[in-house]
Amino acid sequence: MASPDELTGGSLGSFIQKYSDVIIAFTLVMIVIMMIIPLPTALLDLLICLNITIALIVIMSAIYNEEALDLSVFPSLLLVTTLFRLALNISSTRLILINGYAGEVITAFGNFVVGGNPVVGFIMFIILVIINFIVITKGSERVAEVSVRFTLDAMPGKQMAIDADLNQGAITDAEAKVRREKIQREADFFGAMDGASKFVKGDAIAAIVIMLINIGGGFVIGMAQRDMSAADSLQTYTLLTVGEGLVSQIPALLISTATGIIVTRAASEGNLGQDIVGQLFRNERIFFIVAVVLGLLAIVPGLPGVPFFALAAVCAFIGYNLQKGTTVSVEEEEEAAQAAAKAEATRPENIVSLLQVDPMELEIGYSLIPLVDTGQGGDLLDRIVMIRRQCALELGLVVPTIRIRDNIQIKPNAYIIKLKGMEIARGELLLDHFLAMNSGTVFEEVPGIETIEPAFGLPALWIPESEREQAELNGYTVVDAVSVLATHLTEVIKQHASEILGRQETQNLIDNISKTHQSLVDEVIPELMGVGEIQKVLANLLKERISIRDMATILEVLADYARATKDTEILTEYVRHAMARQITSQVVQDNVLTCVTLDPGLEQKIASSVQRTDHGSFVSMDPDSMRKLVQALNGELEKMTNAGYQPIVLTSPAVRLYFRKLIERSISGLTIVSHAEIDRTVEIQIVGVVKI
Repeated sequence: MASPDELTGGSLGSFIQKYSDVIIAFTLVMIVIMMIIPLPTALLDLLICLNITIALIVIMSAIYNEEALDLSVFPSLLLVTTLFRLALNISSTRLILINGYAGEVITAFGNFVVGGNPVVGFIMFIILVIINFIVITKGSERVAEVSVRFTLDAMPGKQMAIDADLNQGAITDAEAKVRREKIQREADFFGAMDGASKFVKGDAIAAIVIMLINIGGGFVIGMAQRDMSAADSLQTYTLLTVGEGLVSQIPALLISTATGIIVTRAASEGNLGQDIVGQLFRNERIFFIVAVVLGLLAIVPGLPGVPFFALAAVCAFIGYNLQKGTTVSVEEEEEAAQAAAKAEATRPENIVSLLQVDPMELEIGYSLIPLVDTGQGGDLLDRIVMIRRQCALELGLVVPTIRIRDNIQIKPNAYIIKLKGMEIARGELLLDHFLAMNSGTVFEEVPGIETIEPAFGLPALWIPESEREQAELNGYTVVDAVSVLATHLTEVIKQHASEILGRQETQNLIDNISKTHQSLVDEVIPELMGVGEIQKVLANLLKERISIRDMATILEVLADYARATKDTEILTEYVRHAMARQITSQVVQDNVLTCVTLDPGLEQKIASSVQRTDHGSFVSMDPDSMRKLVQALNGELEKMTNAGYQPIVLTSPAVRLYFRKLIERSISGLTIVSHAEIDRTVEIQIVGVVKI
């Protein structure tokens, strides 16, 4: 139990919040008990006043809401208040029929409010029920039904808009999660309101039925049990019934009005009063026109002139003040803008914001904006999402958010891909054309605009859509403009994956694998290696397009060999040996590896040229030997390419690393594997030997 101090002062709110579930459960049980156990008239008076108080609180809360979800508990609240009102109806009906008296509140409403006239009271009650049932409840029910339908229909579009903002970097993952949850809550809320509005409708019908029962039953009881005359019995019980109906229908009308306000309320930054005043009183011309119309009506013969003249004067006064306020606000805005501009000009530039560099950017010319605009059918944002997923699956790399910007300083049809603020690739697109590439099967050429395919540098043609079908029949590979951009972006990401992977990205990968392999992570980090050293190993793998998705295997190899050496390049070679099955699947076709190899004498020469230092190892070969090596290698690779094979060089494990260092600047992108990286079941077919 709470102490007395907890129930006083500011602690009362915390006490109610703490035991809110118990209080609500107790309240619901007591409401049901009210329907069974007779209540004293004094307690009934208090509960009737409480009912009116609750209705006022609810309608005030609805008025001051800025959006519907600010009172998301309203459907359940509507059920509780309706049940409470029905319990009061049953309790008051019992007292009216048994005692002919149901407390001061009902008696006051029956005598004072309607002047003791049962006919007037009955008519007022019927009018209130009609207003509540036909006007407010029917309208609220229809609005709730339409709102839930439109909300559900709009959910996919809103979800896509959130994904687009997230992909562009306009919002964070946390903000996207909050917005998705809000969309779901809106759908749940309006769906609940659609059903909850039926409570109000049923309550209005029940009020009419209860009133007829009270009048009929009271009339019979008054004459049969209380020896009252027919007139006195009808007068007494009708007044009490009307009073009881009024005290129940006034809160019901308030609750129904609150329901209508909530379901018709659009999201805004102000409450209902601010919105009404701000939107109705925003244009002075409206009030001047109304004032003129009212003035004309005032001079029409037969119409009362004084009210129309008075209202015309009021409208003219409001219009004059609005016009004056508009002029003042415009002047103030101009002065504020000038002052802000002056302050900005005299204030030192805040250069901190300029230090932020986006990991990846895609700048597009204004003619390519339709690729991004979903309203014009652009699906580039969806393509980028798929690219990021593809890179995660193929390389194990989580590509950071790619920010898309329009740049009027480049050609309208051009685009630029940037990495950490620096341009790494560019290209041009023709949106109303298709790119046709000759894959070696073309038997008849088609006319088009000659160009170079940006991803792989192949000759291609831009052809109009009318030539697309013919080009495909002639053997061309035809793709649309957005696919060209997506392919180029994918290839650029793969080429620069080692640069995209930084220490923070490495830490994220380590955090992810630690969820399932915590002991393995603890063994390697920080005792054997730091995050920076692991990042270098992963970057070495990505540089040769080896997937780092299997982080568990990579860390196991590092745990085995990091005690023997700290050279990250040597450790990378050990990791490659452990990933032989994966490397084999990338270079082998039909279980046959077709490749060229190095002459044993050349391998010996490379091995003897290795220079080891504290900062790593490098190969020092004389320029003449280097030139001969490159020439011989190019000759053998050209033979492989002409024969239709993928250029692959097979070396011994001890030489692979240093051979790659020698030729990576002269021949980029060449696949170099060692015997230790090829599965034993694979057949090796050597089509050439590199000699110098």
